[in-house]
Amino acid sequence: MLRFTLQRLLTGIPTLLVLVAGAFFLMRAAPGGPFDRERDLPPEIEANLRRAYHLDEPLLQQFLHYLGNLLRGDFGPSLQYRDFSVSELIRAGFPVSLHIGALAMLLALLIGVAAGTWAALRQNSAGDHVVMAAAMTGISIPNFVMAPLLVLLVAVGLGWLPAGGYGGGAWRHLVLPVTTLALPQVAYLARLSRASMIEVLASPFIRTARAQGLGLGTILLRHALRPALLPVVSYLGPATAAVITGSVVIEQIFGLPGIGRFFITGALNRDYTLVMGVVVFYGVLILLCNFLVDLVYGFLDPRTRQPG
Repeated sequence: MLRFTLQRLLTGIPTLLVLVAGAFFLMRAAPGGPFDRERDLPPEIEANLRRAYHLDEPLLQQFLHYLGNLLRGDFGPSLQYRDFSVSELIRAGFPVSLHIGALAMLLALLIGVAAGTWAALRQNSAGDHVVMAAAMTGISIPNFVMAPLLVLLVAVGLGWLPAGGYGGGAWRHLVLPVTTLALPQVAYLARLSRASMIEVLASPFIRTARAQGLGLGTILLRHALRPALLPVVSYLGPATAAVITGSVVIEQIFGLPGIGRFFITGALNRDYTLVMGVVVFYGVLILLCNFLVDLVYGFLDPRTRQPG
C-alpha cells in the first residue's frame, strides 16, 4: 500500500508543473497589464513598479523566479490588493468555499446514492422513471438558472430564508447556496449509483447470495454496496474539487465571501500573482482529491494496487 501511495503522489508532480507553466504563460499572453487601469502613471513610476514586481525581466526569467518562490510556499504579493499577499487572500476566502462545497457534496452523496440504489431495486418501475426524470432535470438546469429561481421562490416569495450573505456560516444562509450546488451532483450520483447497482445485482456472486437465503438488506450492505460504489468514488474526486473551486457563480449570486471573487477580480485586473496563486491552489486541491480517491479506490478494490 505504501508503494501504491508513493506512486500516486509522484505522478502528481509533473502534472502540477505543467499546470503552473500553462497558467503562467497564458496569463502573460493576455493583452494588458496589471497597471493599465492606474490613472496616468508617469513612465518612471510605472518602470519602478514593473521592476519591483520583476515584470521588466525576460519572460523565462520571470517564470523561474516564480517557481523558486513557489517552492518556498510563497505565492507573492497581490498586484491589486496592495496591503495583502496572495496567501492571505486565499486563507481569507477558501474556508467559505470549502464550507459550502463540502456540505453540498455530503448532501449530494447521501441523497444521490440512496436515490440511485432505490431506483435500481425498482428497475423499470414508475418510481424508477420518476427518479431518473428528476435526475435528468437536475442535470439539465444549470446553477446560474437554479440559484435565482430558488431565491425568487424561497427567499423573496415565501420569505423563509435570506436571499444572500454568509451570516458567519449560520444555517439559514447556507441552505440556498448548498442546495443549488448539490442538485446537479445529486442527479449525477443517482444515475451512477443506479447503473452500477443494477450491474452488481445481476452478478453471479449476488445470485449465489440470494440462493443461500440471505435477506435483501444483508446482500446490499455486505456484498453489493462496496463494488457498486466504485464508479461513484471515481466521480467524487473531480466532482468535489469542481464543486469547491467552481462555485464562482454561486458565490456571486448569493454574495458569499469565497475565493472565487478573488479569482474573478484578479483575472479582470491582470493581477498575475493572484490568478496564479488561485490556479496553483486549485490544482493542488484537485490533485489531492484525486489522490484520496485513488486511495479509497485501492481500499475498495485491492486489484488496483497491484503493479502493472
